[in-house]
Amino acid sequence: MPDPRPVPIPASIDRKRVPAHIGLVMDGNGRWATQRGLVRTEGHAAGEEALVDAAYGALAVGVKCLTVYAFSTENWRRPLDEVRYLMGFNESLLMRRRDELNEVGVRIVFSGRRDRRVPRRVLANMEAAQELTKNNKVMTLNMAFNYGGRAEIVDAVKRLVEDGIPADKITEKTIAQRLYHPELPDLDLVIRPSGETRISNFLLWEIAYSELVFNDILWPDYRREHLYAAIEEYQGRQRRFGGVDS
Repeated sequence: MPDPRPVPIPASIDRKRVPAHIGLVMDGNGRWATQRGLVRTEGHAAGEEALVDAAYGALAVGVKCLTVYAFSTENWRRPLDEVRYLMGFNESLLMRRRDELNEVGVRIVFSGRRDRRVPRRVLANMEAAQELTKNNKVMTLNMAFNYGGRAEIVDAVKRLVEDGIPADKITEKTIAQRLYHPELPDLDLVIRPSGETRISNFLLWEIAYSELVFNDILWPDYRREHLYAAIEEYQGRQRRFGGVDS
């Protein structure tokens, strides 16, 4: 399927230095709806277009992995009606979009706990999307769903114990190998719109040396132009990974 909204990539972006892995915290849906006199769930619905446009933008510019924060372990604290809506919305989003993402070579995976709180039909559709797209190589879309950064680290430590790894053999590598998706690279860039400047338990292990970009755009208004601007900002920074400039 062709890009539904092709937009020229700015010439100022160095295509050889595009971040391999970008994280997006999709924030501000509720405020967007409230500002318009709508119920909060209308903001989540409006955020679908932002997600699709950002994904196609990432695909066009050459990002290899895009991780989006779809539902956190803390989101269960929201009103029951909103939680139910988000469960159904994420399920229907998968069913509506997985075929077209498959056609353009996107592999869909999920990070997070698949526990009894997630409806079985949602889990079944997650598995179906992964199976359908498992051989795609152009880009990986990683949906952080029922996800928490601390929970991921706890689960990795549990696997270390289950595997019988002695304390003196535990290293950063052995922990990283037991994260939800150890095959994915650490994040180069994390983007959070909506005016908030927090990490909010997002990929705590994987963002150790990520560049962070914050802006005031509410998620439903986010488009690939904003993604490209964040990439330009990223390319203007000097990444030292704890060292010094040469």
